Amino acid sequence: MDARPEVKGIKVDADTRCDHYHTDVDIVAIKFYCCQSYYACYSCHEELAGHAALRWPKEKWNEKAILCGKCSRELTILTYMESERCPHCQHPFNARCSYHFPLYFEME
Repeated sequence: MDARPEVKGIKVDADTRCDHYHTDVDIVAIKFYCCQSYYACYSCHEELAGHAALRWPKEKWNEKAILCGKCSRELTILTYMESERCPHCQHPFNARCSYHFPLYFEME
């Protein structure tokens, strides 16, 4: 397996949790479309990136832009959006993260 991508954020732990989201199921980092960098969450990007976030266009949802913090495997946006847990290590994802999809992905 390739080296794990760097995940930027505030107090990011080994499973990609940050100071903002740190429950057992907060294990997903998202590559931001604007800078192609992984951040633990949108708040971390807002605080550290120095630029406005751009959302992933729907036609690019087949690109790998999601990192499972447990197994370090990258997922496509579509796979992530359709999954309740990592398809590789089976660790559950935070179901409430779907409320934040419009911050990361163009929904219309």
